[in-house]
Amino acid sequence: MNANLRHSRVLVVVVAVTAVLAACGSDGTGSSDSSNLSGTITVDGSSTVGPLTLAAEELFTTDNPDVRVPVGTSGTGGGFKKFCAGEKDMADASRPIKDDDPGEAPACKKNGIKYDELQVANDGIAIVVNKDNDWAKCLTVAQLKKIWEPAAQGNVKNWNQVDPSFPDQSLTLFGAGTASGTFDFFTKAINGEEDSSRSDYNATEDDNVTVQGVGGDKGGLGYFGLSYYEQNQDKLNVVKVDGGDGCVEPTTATVQDNSYSPLSRPLFIYPSDKLLARPEGLAFVRFYIDNSDEIATQALFVPMTAEQKAESVSEIDKLSTSTT
Repeated sequence: MNANLRHSRVLVVVVAVTAVLAACGSDGTGSSDSSNLSGTITVDGSSTVGPLTLAAEELFTTDNPDVRVPVGTSGTGGGFKKFCAGEKDMADASRPIKDDDPGEAPACKKNGIKYDELQVANDGIAIVVNKDNDWAKCLTVAQLKKIWEPAAQGNVKNWNQVDPSFPDQSLTLFGAGTASGTFDFFTKAINGEEDSSRSDYNATEDDNVTVQGVGGDKGGLGYFGLSYYEQNQDKLNVVKVDGGDGCVEPTTATVQDNSYSPLSRPLFIYPSDKLLARPEGLAFVRFYIDNSDEIATQALFVPMTAEQKAESVSEIDKLSTSTT
C-alpha cells in the first residue's frame, strides 16, 4: 500500500478508536496494569494487515510510550520468512502459514520458533475496473479464470475475448505481487492453484499503483483488498462476482457471511511464543484482540464475527494463563 495512504488511514483509525477507548475507560493494554512496560516488538508481513497493526501500535503506545512496535510490510510470504528466521517477533498475514514452503512453517520448526495464529479481522478481494467501463458489471469465476490463468498469457488481451458481448477494448491487468498473500489467495480462489497465474500483468506490492493504473486506462482491470476500493471508489468501479449463486458485490455483510464467494478471507497475526512470554508482548497482542472490532471498522476492514472474536479472545486467554 502507498505509504502516504497507509499513514492517513492509521491517523483516522487512531483518532476514532482513541475516542472509543477513552469512553470505555481502557488503559491501553486490555488489562488493568499498564505500568513499567518497555521494549521493542518487531513486526513484518502483509501490506493488507499492516495498517491494522500500525493502528494497534499507535493506540497501544499512547499509554505505553516506552514500547516500540516498528511494522514492516514486505508481504505475507516475506514476513513469514523473516519471522521463521528469527528476525521478527510477529508476522502479519493475509493467509495461513504454509506447511509446504521451506521458508515458512518448516523453517520455524527447524529454528525452534513456536507461534500462535490469531485472527484479527476479515477482508474481501475486490475486482475493480475503470469508471468508464460500463460492460463488466459482473464477472463469473470462469471468466476471471479465463483472464488470469497461465494459458491466458499473450492470448487474452481484449475484453471481447472474455465475453463476445464485451466491446473491442484492450485489456490491461494490475494485481498483487507474487510475495503477497493477496496473490496467493486470489490465484487459489480463481485459478484453483496457489501461485498459478499469467505473469504479463502489472504486479505490485503498492496498491496505489493499481488504483492509478486502472483509473487511467479504460480497459484496465485489477484486484486488491476491499478496503482499498472503499478508499478509492470515486476513482474506480467495483465488479460483482458470480461464484455460482449469482452476482454478489463485496461489502462488509457479504464478506462477513461469506456470500461473496470465493473472494472473502480472514486476516491473521502470528506472535511468537517468546514474544508472548514478554509482558509488553502479551499486553500488546491482548490489546490488539480486545479492540479489534473498533480498529477493523474504522480502518475499513470487516470485523470478525462474534464467533471468530470469541475464539481469538479464548486463545489469548489461554496464552495469558500459560505464560504467567
